[in-house]
Amino acid sequence: MDVKTEHETILKNLADTMLGIARESVSMVKRSDQEVSTRLSREQEWEIYLEFLKVMFNLADRVSAFYIPLQQQPQFMDCLEDHVSDRLTTLLAPSMSSSEIDEQEVMLSMGQAVAESREIYEKYKFVYSEDSKARNAFFQHAAERVAGSAGSSNNQAIISAATLCTSAVIPAMTALFEGKTGQESSEPAPSQTETSPTSSDTTTSGPGTSEPSTPGPQAIKLISVISSISGEEFETRWGLFPQFQKDLRPEHVKELTTHMNRVAQILGDRFAVLSSKLSEKSNQPSGNA
Repeated sequence: MDVKTEHETILKNLADTMLGIARESVSMVKRSDQEVSTRLSREQEWEIYLEFLKVMFNLADRVSAFYIPLQQQPQFMDCLEDHVSDRLTTLLAPSMSSSEIDEQEVMLSMGQAVAESREIYEKYKFVYSEDSKARNAFFQHAAERVAGSAGSSNNQAIISAATLCTSAVIPAMTALFEGKTGQESSEPAPSQTETSPTSSDTTTSGPGTSEPSTPGPQAIKLISVISSISGEEFETRWGLFPQFQKDLRPEHVKELTTHMNRVAQILGDRFAVLSSKLSEKSNQPSGNA
């Protein structure tokens, strides 16, 4: 059985997810600064769309390495590129005439996006499930490129929105792989990161994290709670997906903030207690807060 046939389901779902997130991310960027969005040309919106796809191709490459056999992984990524191209052509068809759609041009655009993705982002060395400086720098660079494509390079509102959109890709992709391949990753998923007594910096997602049980194109975390520990210090923080925050009324945001601050405190305290207990025992299996 060839790679395309063997992994047909995950390839299709990945392609749909990537295109769906790219589309929603462009909307988030436009909503983050209404003044900038009114000046965006159709070409600029396409450039922003492609920037998000470049990030996702790179992340798909990193995540798939832990779920797809090593010898199949290069072909898997080639098949993913083909699926994204085919799906994008189908999605563009209703809004464009047949003379405006050139399937070969779409394929070339995707091929160039993949090539640029490797050139731009492969220099960042990190494991997708680790909260590291390299991963944060990766997302920051990607967000700055998105802002640059929008013609507003130092726009912090756009950079923040783009960072949240791209960081939401990893849990969405992980959920798809775990739900479709039936394989266990050799690295922990973001919601299952180990808290090892010998680790200098560990992270885990808490009860505030919302992930659909059946992932799809919209498998994006609306609320994320993360606790981390470094030495004897620990920190718990939470955040909202940009559109979720915009859709809430001011009084609802205030009420949610009160509850989520309490959740963050409870999770942080519990995380610290468990980590302290683990550090007192040698050869103790790691656990989750």
